[in-house]
Amino acid sequence: MSPLKRILLLATGGTIACKRTDGGLTPVITSQELLSYVPAARQFCKVHTVQLMNIDSTNMQAEHWLLIAAAVEKNYDSYDGFVITHGTDTMAYTGAALSYLVQNSLKPIVITGAQKPIDMDVTDARTNLLDSLRVASDGRAYGVNIVFDGKLIAGTRGKKERTHSYNAFSSINFPYLASVQDDRCIFYIDDKNQQTESVRFYHTLDERVTLLKLIPSMDASVLDYMAERYDAVIIESFGVGGLPSYRSGDFYNAIARWTELGKTVVVTTQVPREGSNMTVYEVGRGIKKDFGLLEAYDMTLEATVTKLMWILGQTGDAAEIHRLFYTTINRDILWS
Repeated sequence: MSPLKRILLLATGGTIACKRTDGGLTPVITSQELLSYVPAARQFCKVHTVQLMNIDSTNMQAEHWLLIAAAVEKNYDSYDGFVITHGTDTMAYTGAALSYLVQNSLKPIVITGAQKPIDMDVTDARTNLLDSLRVASDGRAYGVNIVFDGKLIAGTRGKKERTHSYNAFSSINFPYLASVQDDRCIFYIDDKNQQTESVRFYHTLDERVTLLKLIPSMDASVLDYMAERYDAVIIESFGVGGLPSYRSGDFYNAIARWTELGKTVVVTTQVPREGSNMTVYEVGRGIKKDFGLLEAYDMTLEATVTKLMWILGQTGDAAEIHRLFYTTINRDILWS
């Protein structure tokens, strides 16, 4: 009989750890208490717990991602896998951020949470936590992933698409990696043996990355205001990607000022699925060519944001930023 897998449970708060208070749901349940709700896990793993923080994920920041990554790095050699409990609202950002901060891990780093607190009679929390521990104990699992509603999602591909339902998360522009059914993991993509690089941890993020969501008639001068405060902007454009030109203000000139300052501009799409392609329409092709704009293509917004934070934390060189942005990390981009 093989020994039980050693799993480290890192708790950060979120709905899964909430109790009702006069001010609303507040995360107060500890990591050890969370574990007590899934006694069946003792059959296949031995779990140690650490309470990293106990916050609503609305308050998650880059400093917290670095703290989580540091906890994984500190304990990496002592455990077979890691489970991080987290609020659902920013879970997709955390999944992507950890994909860049902890690369090439042959050990599973699983992020999970719930739509309802774990101490409620009717909740998805106990199933999600038990599924996550099961995945983290499976020898086929590796890298940073999200487990939710019985599905294993690459950390760079998750997106919360429903605010209340148990099937809150989807995998965007990429298949689900596996599912958990009848107490077993069924892998649809089983490629761990193809991973040859050693795990690498990163310790720096540039938080001066912002997002501009276009709406019709938006004044392009808003980009001038942003340029004074940020190192990079992601522009959520319409459709497959393009930037408008209005009589009241031209985005072409605003982008020119950003590039003259040596700052990074990325164009993505407001449409969740199928990605961008700025070469299709005149409103995209010319401005991309003239300024060498980066384009997110099939990447999620969450991956685009956190990848830029990671890249700019490593380098300010334009050529290196371009190379790293289009380098596939944890399945984040398929075409460019």
